[in-house]
Amino acid sequence: MSPEPRGESEFITLARVVKTQGRHGEVAAEMHSDVPGRFAAGMKLFALPKAQSEQSRRELEVEDLWPHKGLVVLKFRGVDSMNDAELLIGSELQVPSAERADLEPGWNFVSDLIGCTVLDHAREIGRIEDVQFGAGEAPLLIVANSAGKKFDVPFADAYLESVDTAQRQVRMNLPEGMLEINAPVTQEEKQAQQPERKKRH
Repeated sequence: MSPEPRGESEFITLARVVKTQGRHGEVAAEMHSDVPGRFAAGMKLFALPKAQSEQSRRELEVEDLWPHKGLVVLKFRGVDSMNDAELLIGSELQVPSAERADLEPGWNFVSDLIGCTVLDHAREIGRIEDVQFGAGEAPLLIVANSAGKKFDVPFADAYLESVDTAQRQVRMNLPEGMLEINAPVTQEEKQAQQPERKKRH
């Protein structure tokens, strides 16, 4: 059996750098792990630049960190200016899979959720394309169905029945009408609705 090639599966993304913060090399990142206390001063992270190969990973050490407006601000050792920090924008902050936290029941990594099928009362909604943090108390699952329509589904304990990452399934019990409320109206739907309104008058 040939060894598995080095790939993204060997690393877990914990956060993504979205902007610089301050004048001394700090960056603000959106969390991609809902494990509390996942970051700590002194821990080592690997920064994978946006649109770069895995060989471009850069090892960084967290010098300090603090929460700020739904993001986490990180100060890395040796990154001491805005110019240094700008090079990290868009980077995924990762740790080797072997170092992933022992998850408590109910905690999941974004990398485990993306690609999973979401079921609501046994009815398939679609697959998870992305997870957004910071918009509310619960992360939002961005779910797309086979027709390409997308839904924003709150990943909240109140609606969650089970997560089976082995079967790639997330089972939920959503309130009636929630999907209609949280489905963004597409341009095609807006155009389709306009002639209907004219017919009524």
